[in-house]
Amino acid sequence: MHTDFFIDLLLQVKDFENSGSYAPQAKVEDFRLWLNDKKYREESPTKLFKNEQHEVSFRENEICKQILLLSRYSKQLVRKGLGEFPELANEEFTYLYRLKDEPNLTKIQLIEKNGHEKQTGTQIIKRLLEAGLIEEKNDEEDRRSKRLNLTKKGEDRFHQSVEKVNLTSVILSGKLCDEEKSDLLKTLIKLNDFHSHLYSEHRNSDVNLIRQLI
Repeated sequence: MHTDFFIDLLLQVKDFENSGSYAPQAKVEDFRLWLNDKKYREESPTKLFKNEQHEVSFRENEICKQILLLSRYSKQLVRKGLGEFPELANEEFTYLYRLKDEPNLTKIQLIEKNGHEKQTGTQIIKRLLEAGLIEEKNDEEDRRSKRLNLTKKGEDRFHQSVEKVNLTSVILSGKLCDEEKSDLLKTLIKLNDFHSHLYSEHRNSDVNLIRQLI
């Protein structure tokens, strides 16, 4: 291994320290994620498609890229924001908050309202049950189904975490002004309404069929 490699590595670390992703408690995993995102930004899908002479919708591909990046940033931010509540730091907090807003949902209803596949949602619910944050009971009308609600511990975690979740939401909105936030919210709601319909009605359809629905 050559000396130039270590010099380049130190320069990358320096760039990381000067980036918005750096925090005093940053770990190797944070540095790795930053490197991945940096490489992804440098090698834009638009540039790739042009080089390979494919006919694609460049603007739509750029939208897709930005959404994917924002999703990664938001997940990192949520994990950091909910560091005091490790049992909520992944997708669990969305399930807990949904049940606070809509009690007594079935497992399938809760999973679908969070836009997850059944296997992923089942694992999240299992972790919340094991943590004692939610409880399940038999559905009075359908014994094959279970109804879910928050436990006293779950209620406490909800109230304890609200401030952190709110702070994370404010940071995620970045430096957008109020008008920009309103415009973005309208656009995101419109997109989510469209994809919610696809999720509920056409989740098993081929993408070529879905394209015809647009």
